[in-house]
Amino acid sequence: MEQKMKIKVLSIFPNMFNTLFEYGVLKKSIENGIVDFEAINLRDYTDDKHHVTDIPGYGGKSGMVMKVEPFFKYYEEYSKDGEKPYVIMTSPQGIKFDNSVSRYLSEKKKLLFLCGRYEGIDARIEKIVDKEVSIGDFVVTGGEIPAMLMIDSLLRFVPGVVGDNDSVINDSFYNGLLDYSQYTKPYDFNGEKVPEILLSGNHLKIEKYRKKNSLLNTILKRKDLFIKRKLSEEEKELLTEIIGELYNNAK
Repeated sequence: MEQKMKIKVLSIFPNMFNTLFEYGVLKKSIENGIVDFEAINLRDYTDDKHHVTDIPGYGGKSGMVMKVEPFFKYYEEYSKDGEKPYVIMTSPQGIKFDNSVSRYLSEKKKLLFLCGRYEGIDARIEKIVDKEVSIGDFVVTGGEIPAMLMIDSLLRFVPGVVGDNDSVINDSFYNGLLDYSQYTKPYDFNGEKVPEILLSGNHLKIEKYRKKNSLLNTILKRKDLFIKRKLSEEEKELLTEIIGELYNNAK
């Protein structure tokens, strides 16, 4: 039997993660034994009676800084079986989280997320961190929500978590493009009708339409993705058809 993915988060607010695996496919991933998840209370690894995890930083005017010792204490306990976890620290200074990072993390079997708060964690934590990761160029009050977003995303790539693997393959960003537009009933809503090709039953034509629609969505909504993409010969051909269709419709 394939080894299940183990994910642990270290936080002063572990209860924030209570709902993460209570719904949908993530709940089923736990029930089906695909994922093992646990949120650890960082305060349990402090040595003082008040369970202090943050104190004023050196140098003055730097605010409260999280102590490094509790993080190290848990890391050493978790690693004592010889199998060290891959450690991610949520940080606005880290590499930007995207689909490629998500897929990379999904290939790890033992993940540990360190969730900082206040001014961050004492810089000496870097000795055990494998990768600092940011969800964007902005700051939030703590690392818990960024960790949830990353976990939700990366688990989609773990075999068995999402029942229909085609759904993952067709997701936006999987192949560097945005997803094609989706439609369902009713056929006519306020005068806007579902594209006829989707009702044709011709799967080859539908597949071609969706590829063209994916390209067009990317051009219109995320030109940064399109500009840096190296187009395949098929995509170049589809793009010429798109331009031709737009030109003819404009006449």
